[in-house]
Amino acid sequence: MRTDKPNLSTPRKNGMTRRSVVLPLLAILAAMACFQMGAAAAKQLYPAIGPIGAASVRLLFGAAILLALVRPWRHWPANPPLLGLFGLGICMAATLLFFYLAIDHLPLAVAITIQIMGPIVGPLLLAIVTSTRAADLLWVALAAGGLLCLLGAAPSDMPVNTIGLIYALIAAAGWAGYIVFGRMAGNAFGHGTAALSVAVAALAILPVGLAKVGAAMFAPALLPWALLVALLSAAIPFSLELFAMPRLPARTFAVLMSLEPAFAVLSGFAFLGEHLRLVQILGILLVIAASAGTVWSHSRAGQPA
Repeated sequence: MRTDKPNLSTPRKNGMTRRSVVLPLLAILAAMACFQMGAAAAKQLYPAIGPIGAASVRLLFGAAILLALVRPWRHWPANPPLLGLFGLGICMAATLLFFYLAIDHLPLAVAITIQIMGPIVGPLLLAIVTSTRAADLLWVALAAGGLLCLLGAAPSDMPVNTIGLIYALIAAAGWAGYIVFGRMAGNAFGHGTAALSVAVAALAILPVGLAKVGAAMFAPALLPWALLVALLSAAIPFSLELFAMPRLPARTFAVLMSLEPAFAVLSGFAFLGEHLRLVQILGILLVIAASAGTVWSHSRAGQPA
């Protein structure tokens, strides 16, 4: 996958036109919107089965849908890196579980903003210790300022509490692991990676959900809502991302994913009635800028972000 920036005004030799770039861009934006709407919808399951039950049914139904759509066993590699696949699935289960626990205590936008800090902490810490580039130090300052804005001022209706912050930080660590193992598994399993990793995650979290919630997770009245959550959180966005990723430079894709907290702000406000103060919205924007800037500058320098 190329890492150069495409020229949007003229076709490239490989046939990349304005339309061929705009469609995958729109697909990525739609995928992020679906993810956040899915998280908001999952929260509606909390009164009945709690965040652990919601995470369990989301992964179980999501795995069933993705396995049926992708059928990854048709392209099974000769020597599959099972460690990478299982690591990816475990990290996915941990990330989703602790993210769902976090949004039981934090606004959706605050939780997702802390979570996306996971993959950029390493590059930022490295920049503090070794970098002399002004841009690297700028990303560090923006990330630190964003976190101070987020944690230093409570929203009007849902304060940032310690347990929610701990859950979000664990989700951030899981997301960082997800990125690492995703690179290992993705090269071998290709388009089947998402379906297989969600299946592993579902198997990992299902015993926890059964122990905590029991058969209530499968109450007939909850199944339509659980299916909606799985569609919004798994089938639709993963399908859109699989369409977009081969058609976009890797750096562009990564920078676009930094916009996820913005969609969380809109989703939390529209579907959950979560109102953030202006200083917290400023903090989210600073973290988005730090995340996008870190990915952009490190990929230009040929470093992993």
